[in-house]
Parts: sequence; structure tokens; C-alpha cells
Amino acid sequence: MAIARAERLVNLVLCLLSTRQYLTAERIRAIVPGYSDAATDEAFFRMFERDKTELRDLGVPLEIGRSAEFDNTDGYRIARRDYELGDVDLEPDEAAAVALAARLWDSPQLTGAAHGALIKLRAAGVDVDHEVHTAVEPKVRTTEPAFPPLLAAVQEGRVVEFDYRKLTPVEVRTRTVEPWGVVAWRGRWYLVGHDRDRRAPRCFRLSRIVGDVRAVGKPGVVDRPAEVDLLSFVKRSEPSTQAVATAKLWVARGRAQGVRRRARVVGERELDGVAGDVLEIDLRFPDSAAAWIAGFGADVLVLEPEVLAKTVREKLVGALRGAGVRA
Repeated sequence: MAIARAERLVNLVLCLLSTRQYLTAERIRAIVPGYSDAATDEAFFRMFERDKTELRDLGVPLEIGRSAEFDNTDGYRIARRDYELGDVDLEPDEAAAVALAARLWDSPQLTGAAHGALIKLRAAGVDVDHEVHTAVEPKVRTTEPAFPPLLAAVQEGRVVEFDYRKLTPVEVRTRTVEPWGVVAWRGRWYLVGHDRDRRAPRCFRLSRIVGDVRAVGKPGVVDRPAEVDLLSFVKRSEPSTQAVATAKLWVARGRAQGVRRRARVVGERELDGVAGDVLEIDLRFPDSAAAWIAGFGADVLVLEPEVLAKTVREKLVGALRGAGVRA
């Protein structure tokens, strides 16, 4: 995506977040930097339609409506309640790490583009909330290995296969899916499509995909139903509360205090001559637990469930390969 288009999209998001009223396309054209480059009305509307599609594909929830009953034209805005990340509970040490990251985000090197967009919007007559820039901080991880091949499959209209980890009961099953789109909601990425195994539409959280995504068959065989709103489908499909999973860990004696604070000791055990404790821990966010546990290295070993133990091993092997070390 060209720099000019990326900057225009940032301007558009900031503009629609900063207003409580619905802004018509003509109003957006007049105040959002970048749209004045359109030579004709037709060129502008083509550009605006592409930008709206791009934002929806990225998971940005656009609202369409009218500010008053006598308005004749629909307008657009972004509702912060749907766009912003939900409440997150942090331990004191985690909060300190987040504070440090926030300072890095506020550095001139990282905020130049966002501050430039805000200045241009104010100059164009938009009364931008001074806190609106915090709403567009990057909060959705796109580091899942499944993201690039799934996005490519959506664009090519190609069927995919992948191994998917369920939480209740804990198991891994192979899924064959006709992908319709990849969207973000509440800080996570989801694939929406037709599950051939269940013969019904389903959504899949990318962080639960295990191993490689495999494209099968010929391109152009998958058509996304026009009536399906991907983001609304994810909202309906995801449970409002996260299931709590229990894991059993071995932790080296006197090590991994971050794990010990959240867990309860249920026994003692020695592994390879190293003394340690057996702990049980309730994982409120099992999808991110593997990366968190892997961060403790050899001090923590997953005993149960086997799916979590395998995922942690895969992350450790990947880290070794990234460092140029053979596993």
C-alpha cells in the first residue's frame, strides 16, 4: 500500500473517531487530507469505497446513519465502544512493562505520522479530541504465522486446511474451510468462512491454529456471500466470557515467580536432577498462555494438557531457530 494511501486511511480513522455525528461522504471529502487529490466526483467515490472496504477488512467497525431525521444523506462514523480494546487486568510488573512500552510509542520516531495526521485534520476544520490518538495505537497482533497464508487464500478464493486447537475438550482437529475473510475484533484476528467438515459457517481464532496453513484445490472456487457481515458474525460467534482452562506445570525451585504468583503448589518433583514444584494454574487467556510460559525457558515445563505442552515446545524451537541454533 502506497504511503499516501496509508496516510489517508489514518486521517480517515482519526476523523471518524473524533466525531459523534455521522459525516457524509462529501463532508469527509472536504476535511480529510488526501481526498482532494481526486480529479472528479467519480474518482473520489471509487477511492472512498476502496478505503471503506480496506477499513472493514482490517476490522475497523464503520457505522452508517444520519445525525438528524431531516438529513437526506447517510453518513459515517466509528464507535469507540466497538473499536477500542476491552479492559485488561495487569499485575504490577506487567503494568510497569506496559508503561515502558507506552513511553516508546510516545517517542517522536513512532508518532510522527499520527501527529502529522492530527495537525492536518485540525487545519481542515475538524475538532479532534486530544485523546483520540490513543484509540488508534496498535493493539492487534499480526504476528500469527497463519495470517499471511489465510489472507492470500481469501484473495485467491482458495480452500484451506489447518489444524485447530479446541479448548473444551482440549484437542486438535483438522479443518477444511472455504475462507471468506480475516478480521480483527477485541484485539484478536479471526478467519470467517464455510467449514466443510461441519457444513456451516464458522469463525476461527488465528492464535489457535497449530502448524502450517495448507492451500488446497484451485484458485477462484470460493465466493464470499454478499449478505454476510464478517465482523458481526465474529461478535455473535465468540462467547462473552472466556472459558478458564487448568494446566499442570513443573517449575524449578525458587524460579519463575511470575508463574508462582498465579498458581498453587500441589506437589514436588525432580526432573533431570533439578528440584522443583508441581503447580496447577487457571489460564483465563489460554490462547496467549503458550507464549507466556515459553518466556520462562527451562524453568517451566508443561505437564498437562499435552496440547499446551506441544505448543510451548514449538515456540521454544522457533525461538532457537530464529537465533540460528539447531533444536
